Amino acid sequence: MGIIAIEELPQLLTARSTLAGLDLGDKTIGIAVSDRGLSFAHPRPVIMRKKFSVDAAALLGLLGKENVAAIVIGLPVNMDGSEGPRAQKSRTFVRNMAPLSALPFVLWDERLSTVAAERVLIEMDVSRRKRETRIDSAAAAFILQGALDRLRTLARSG
Repeated sequence: MGIIAIEELPQLLTARSTLAGLDLGDKTIGIAVSDRGLSFAHPRPVIMRKKFSVDAAALLGLLGKENVAAIVIGLPVNMDGSEGPRAQKSRTFVRNMAPLSALPFVLWDERLSTVAAERVLIEMDVSRRKRETRIDSAAAAFILQGALDRLRTLARSG
């Protein structure tokens, strides 16, 4: 399906659907999945990146098991609002995934999500070594939670 606006998402969701959040790192893909009530984002174990076809198969397998209806993917926008090479990598990932799945993608401004995730992990007294393996999924949870909060706002105003 490709990229859609978050405002288009509610009409695609069913009562049993979940949403996934992704944070693309160079070495890992951080994943979070919502509950069925679309209220809370829950981190899942990262996918260690190998090559695109292997990563895509692992991701699609997980998303199928979780009954995911759409994917919210972090778009690393620069602080001035411009898009740099990291944002292009996210767009390329979506473009490469689109032919493999009918799931729609929502691009979500992820400025400071990794910073916020790291602060939370530090506050939880997670060791530096464990933070390295959890940071991308924690960032994915921040990305997804932002989108879930926006969906709630849309539902109240709509």
